[in-house]
Amino acid sequence: MTTASTTMPMIRLRGICRVYGSGQATTWALRDVNLDIDAGEFVAVMGPSGSGKSTCMNIIGCLDTPSRGSYHFRGVDVCQLDRNARALLRRHYLGFVFQGYNLLSRTTALENVELPLVYQGVSRGERRRRVQAALAAVGLEGREHHTPAELSGGQMQRVAIARAIISSPSVLLADEPTGNLDTARSREIMELLSRLNAQQGITIVMVTHEAEMAAYAQRTVRFVDGRVASDALTRGAA
Repeated sequence: MTTASTTMPMIRLRGICRVYGSGQATTWALRDVNLDIDAGEFVAVMGPSGSGKSTCMNIIGCLDTPSRGSYHFRGVDVCQLDRNARALLRRHYLGFVFQGYNLLSRTTALENVELPLVYQGVSRGERRRRVQAALAAVGLEGREHHTPAELSGGQMQRVAIARAIISSPSVLLADEPTGNLDTARSREIMELLSRLNAQQGITIVMVTHEAEMAAYAQRTVRFVDGRVASDALTRGAA
């Protein structure tokens, strides 16, 4: 994917609306959302259930398309891309981490992490080298051959993060990444995400309900009724 402009933010949403249904069943999930996210930022997205935060995340991740408005990624108009082009954007530029881990239950940590590289046609030897590096980056050396049933919740989320970063994405999209974890494990995951952001420069956009987890981010964007209600630096952020 070529970059049309070097002056635009990495992510730019303008006038984004998302409408589901029609007539009396019409639901406005997003209403005229404007949002910029620069490369290297760590942004927390908060709001009550039904506020539109996950819908916005899905549009950024090319898992959904807006009903109206424009979305530019690195200067490219994503709304003008066809389905195959959006899939390529996801594959090469975006990584995803979900609350439920989404690991294959009967395969090892190594096999779960290498799956995106299999789809990319990367050779076996190169896959194994990169998987070892990714698992080391999330603190799971020596756990390569453990299945999810042999790992704790925090370890499973680390495997999911390793899988998300194995393709060196520009953006990591994390949807409630600590939602299934206790407080101690949640802090471990947030410290890991903070290191990935600071040391590897990965842009992170994270949906969360928890103010303590949002405090790890540099900015907090709050959604209410499908709109951006506030967008401010997190306390203590530079």
